Amino acid sequence: MRLVFMGTPEFAVPSLSALLDAGHEVSLVVTRPDRPAGRGRLMTPPPVKTLALQSGLSVLQPEKVREPGFLDALRRARPEAIVVVAYGKILPREVLDLPEKGCLNLHASLLPKFRGASPIAWAVLAGESRTGVCAMRLTEGMDEGPVYLCEETAIGPDETAGELSERLAEIGAGLLVRTLEGLGAGTLVPRAQDHSKASYAPLLVKSDGELDWSEDAASICRRIRAMSPWPGGWTVFAEEGSEGETWQIVRAVEAEGRGEPGIVQAAGREGIVVTAGRGAVRILAVKPAGKRAMPAGALLSGRNLRPGDRFLFRPGCQAARRPAPSPSTR
Repeated sequence: MRLVFMGTPEFAVPSLSALLDAGHEVSLVVTRPDRPAGRGRLMTPPPVKTLALQSGLSVLQPEKVREPGFLDALRRARPEAIVVVAYGKILPREVLDLPEKGCLNLHASLLPKFRGASPIAWAVLAGESRTGVCAMRLTEGMDEGPVYLCEETAIGPDETAGELSERLAEIGAGLLVRTLEGLGAGTLVPRAQDHSKASYAPLLVKSDGELDWSEDAASICRRIRAMSPWPGGWTVFAEEGSEGETWQIVRAVEAEGRGEPGIVQAAGREGIVVTAGRGAVRILAVKPAGKRAMPAGALLSGRNLRPGDRFLFRPGCQAARRPAPSPSTR
């Protein structure tokens, strides 16, 4: 099938690769513009662009999907379908109506759950035991279109959002290929979503990673996993004689303990145990500000961390940030 592929981050790379391996003709790849990245702030191409150029494909990087010439370029590409995987922009009606077989989107949740920009992180944060990917037809509403196929997978008990994203990217790539096969054969009929069951997974912001030690230990550990790799589950260690130092908690598990939240109970080679609102959290790996991630035991070799030391937090700071009903269903 003749396709235009629209995608940007690493999550979209397996999908583009799978479509090429399946023999589809990708006449154009549309991705976001190069952006500064890293400590040197060097202009860096999106991962999808890198693969596209390595594969000899034409690449277009519009700043805006409504800018002059973009729709003309899509028309010249003559796609039978447009495949969208984590492109990062909402497409206007003119684009949605252009290809004969419509615009096909890969969404990383079991729709209608977790519509929106960050479905993987919010599924982990909500304590879901299963998630998946869905291939759906794009409409003007956010992730509201009819669904062709879905594939489920379990969420590992210690799996981070980053690790889950890598798995879902591979699962989704295969799902896209099967969906296009069905569309080409005329054997797939999309089913409408039940909008009354929809929930919304908003774009993550830095403050989503802030740890509230008054929450129960299970919730804190889920937030640490859900916010990995970005923005990271972070907290402020109230080091004596300073205003505090921000730490990203890289790995943590639930532990036994009781007492005032945010207080260090124990610190040793097996980790740093901090009391929560219910239970305790054993910090296994940490990344202090400006340093590399390291095992908690390695951190302690250069610090005099003792029981009774404190992590600062704002009780209730995450109360307003929960997966919510989708805006279209309120």
